[in-house]
Amino acid sequence: MAALLSSSLVFSNLSRPSLSPSLPYLSLSTASSSSSSLSSSISLSPLYLSSSSRKKPSLSSFTVKAIASEKKKVAIVNTNSGGHAVIGFYFAKQLLSSGHDVTILTVGDESSDKMKKTPFTRFSEIVDGGGKTVWGDVGAIGTVLEGLTFDVVLDNNGKDLDAVRPVADWAKSAGVGQFLFISSAGIYKQTEEPPHVEGDAVKADAGHVLVEKYLSEAFENWASFRPQYMIGSGNNKDCEEWFFDRIVRGRPVPIPGSGMQLTNISHVRDLSSMLTKAVENPTAASGNIFNCVSDRAVTLDGMAKLCAKAAGLPVEIVHYDPKSIGSDAKKAFPFRNMHFYAEPRAAKDILGWESSTNLPEDLKERFEEYVKIGRDKKTMKFDIDDKILESLKVPVPV
Repeated sequence: MAALLSSSLVFSNLSRPSLSPSLPYLSLSTASSSSSSLSSSISLSPLYLSSSSRKKPSLSSFTVKAIASEKKKVAIVNTNSGGHAVIGFYFAKQLLSSGHDVTILTVGDESSDKMKKTPFTRFSEIVDGGGKTVWGDVGAIGTVLEGLTFDVVLDNNGKDLDAVRPVADWAKSAGVGQFLFISSAGIYKQTEEPPHVEGDAVKADAGHVLVEKYLSEAFENWASFRPQYMIGSGNNKDCEEWFFDRIVRGRPVPIPGSGMQLTNISHVRDLSSMLTKAVENPTAASGNIFNCVSDRAVTLDGMAKLCAKAAGLPVEIVHYDPKSIGSDAKKAFPFRNMHFYAEPRAAKDILGWESSTNLPEDLKERFEEYVKIGRDKKTMKFDIDDKILESLKVPVPV
């Protein structure tokens, strides 16, 4: 396959946290792929690595890159539930559209009830695009993928070392050149100085942190991606739908606290495009941690208002203190009752990535699908909402 050569000259002067001494690194590498032609790069820049220190020394970087696009064989180990499942789906489709080979292994049994939900019900789109879909246990990954070889493996399943180690060890023994891991921005410690940036202190005993440490020791080329909340067609975990459910039924939207808490909500296409950048520029991505998020924050009240605007309907927001009414905020509301906002600084600087999330427009698309599938007409119960509204003496809609 013919290589498409691109080059860039980048000057930057940014604050960059790192575990290593505050010195730049120089790398000159060439790599060939069994499925394509030569790729080379020369770069001078510091690494982004996680650190417990908030201090960020200011470093200058000079980067010269010559990168040849090459066809990669990519294996995606995908979770069978939760909000992260849609990441593997979008990533697979984007890789295929860029000319790469993709095999997506979903943990579990193809005949399970979990596969009756999105994004799994749309896996035919991956097959139609030339990809492969298989199911199995990560403990037997070598058997499930026997006879196949890969340049890149993404683990979008494990949350702790017990779940990821079998995949990582198999990839290492199989000679996989690059290992990518979907971590979580939830591992950052609370900060009085948001947003969270790469290098901020993390919870040392968090499962994702232990995985990142293991990968850094096991692989020469690895990278970790820390997402937050996401929206997008095919997601099976409520985000914007929680707001739509109340707005279309004329119900007040109960939001904990002041409603001014900042969070980050990304369209999943941003996550897949960042991962694709790492696959296509492995030397730059190597050894780095990336906040896999959009580049704009939104308040909790702001999310309610944007959802109402997308639906073309009014919204009544009420605020409550979960402690005073005995309600568990984790069950009553889909987001954390605190500032929980990360920025994608490393991806922008190192990978040249740009966010395409536009919440006002993206939510219009999401509301169209919400109505199309008939969720606006579905019978629902709002028991916890009713308890909150009753304590606030707010009339409960019949």
